[in-house]
Order: sequence, then structure tokens, then C-alpha cells
Amino acid sequence: MFKLLDEVRDSPPRLGGFMRTIARTILALAALGGFFPAGRAWADDNPPPDKSHFTLFNPTPDADLRSLCTDRPTKSTGTCTVDAGHWQLESDIYNVTWQSAGGVTTRTELFTNPNLKLGLTNTLDVEVNWNPWQQVTTRDRATNATTAAASGIGDVFFRAKWNLLGGDGGDVALALVPWVKAPTAPSNVGNGKVEAGLVPAIQLNLPKNWQLVIDPEVDMLANASGHGYHVNTSGLLSFSYPLIKELTGSFEIWGDKLRSSGNRDADLVRPRARLDSDQAPDFAVGWRGQSRPQQGDSEGAGLYRHLQALLSQRTARPE
Repeated sequence: MFKLLDEVRDSPPRLGGFMRTIARTILALAALGGFFPAGRAWADDNPPPDKSHFTLFNPTPDADLRSLCTDRPTKSTGTCTVDAGHWQLESDIYNVTWQSAGGVTTRTELFTNPNLKLGLTNTLDVEVNWNPWQQVTTRDRATNATTAAASGIGDVFFRAKWNLLGGDGGDVALALVPWVKAPTAPSNVGNGKVEAGLVPAIQLNLPKNWQLVIDPEVDMLANASGHGYHVNTSGLLSFSYPLIKELTGSFEIWGDKLRSSGNRDADLVRPRARLDSDQAPDFAVGWRGQSRPQQGDSEGAGLYRHLQALLSQRTARPE
């Protein structure tokens, strides 16, 4: 283990400082896991039921459903999937991002950003994410003058989430989340290119009821010039702690290995914090429903701020 830590420490610069930090964190926690038993707040000691036989056309019964688990409003991607034969809708109400680079500040606003998930099996779901309207505004920082403004529909993102471990309990969970972007946005809003990536999501239950989500990511993104593609790497660490049974606080650190048009790499690291309450439907929207059985981008480094709001509430399912 210590040899592996030394190899990560001495890894070449191309890995990026933040990505090396994530690699060290994974290895260090793997080493500590042999010495400290992980604990989970208010865990259910009963063994999970066998749900491997449930599918899209043989839905999981309500009595065996997992607790509502969403990927919003955090930036992280969790390891949990939607139960087989059920659907779940998560959406931002309003999402705004500011990014400053090269003397220019770009503000991107998303007016709702729904993500529809459908459980195919107990460990696999598929997801479609589409922003019906977004607005991009660019300002010159020196003069504060608007240099460009565009609006229109967004791109469509198709994802799958395959849980490999810990989907129904345990102290370690792992999932693979590949994604593909279909360029449906107009040219003045999107880049008009197909892009794709992969997130191996890792979740660890730590001592003292802490939980950690680790999201390394590798993407194939289009170059800003409009010709060719480049590999982009990013990573995220999300720590969460149950303040009370109905309220969880979390802190995230996100880093991106960005490549500029001049083929220079830059590390971008930004923290985020949030509170998430299971008992606040007026703050937190995600609907879940049951399918009935049927017969027969961005490049450059600088300031990054991200504001999100999510409402999460489970609705009654049809009998």
C-alpha cells in the first residue's frame, strides 16, 4: 500500500495536482479501511431482499423500494440506481454558472434542467437530461459591456448507471456512469459536437457516520477551434454528515483538468457546500413513478460559481 502511495505521489505532472489528490485519497482510505470499521448513520441491520429478478416489466414492489436517492442538488454523481420498473424525475428550478477567463466573464443560465431516470433492472438505470431553455451572456470585464448573448434549447445528455457493488447496502458502493451528448442546441448556444465521457462513481461510509463520494471522470470533448477532440479529466470529493436524521450537510471539492486552445493545461479547483433535508418538500423536486407491466465543455480556467436549487419529494404511485 505504501509503495502505491509513493507511486501516486511521484506521478508525472500530466496527471494534475487535484487528480493526484483524488488518487491518494482513494488509496489512503483503502488502507485505513483495514484498521477502522466504517459506520453509517441510522443504518438498517436487516439484510437486503433479493431483487435480482425484478425488471422494467416486473417492477420492484413498493415494500422493497430503496429510499429516495438523487444526484441533485450536488455536483457529484452517486452510485444508487432507480429501482427496476420505476421512474424518477429530478430537476433544477434555476441554475446559473459564472466563468471568467481571458478578461471575459460568461454567465450561463438554465431554466429548469430535468433529468428523467428509468430503472431497467435492480442495478441498471438509463437517464435522459435535457435543458428546455438556456441563456448564455458574455461580458468584457474591463468595460462590463455585453459582447455576446444567445439563448435557445440545450443539448440532450444520455446516461446509463450500472451499479457494480453496494446498491442495496454496505460500506462500499461502486457504479459506472457513461454518458453521451447529442448536440441539439443551436450553434450560438452549444458547440454542435457529439461528446462523451465516463464517471466511475465510488461511495464510502466512513467512521463516525461520515460519507464520502469520489467521482473521477474522463471525457472526450470537442476542441474550441471546432476541429478535433481532446481528453479532459476532472474529479470530485464530496463529504457528507447527518446533522440530524432528517438533515444532511455536505462539502464538495471539484477539480477540472482544462485544456486551452493553446494546448496548455490548467487545474481548476473549487469548493461547494450545501444542506439537504429529507423533510423539506418545499425546498427539495423529484418525482418517482412506476411503469406498468406490458404484454408480449467549457475550456479555460478562472472563477467558477455554481448555484442550484432542487425540490425532492416522492409521489404516490399508481396501484
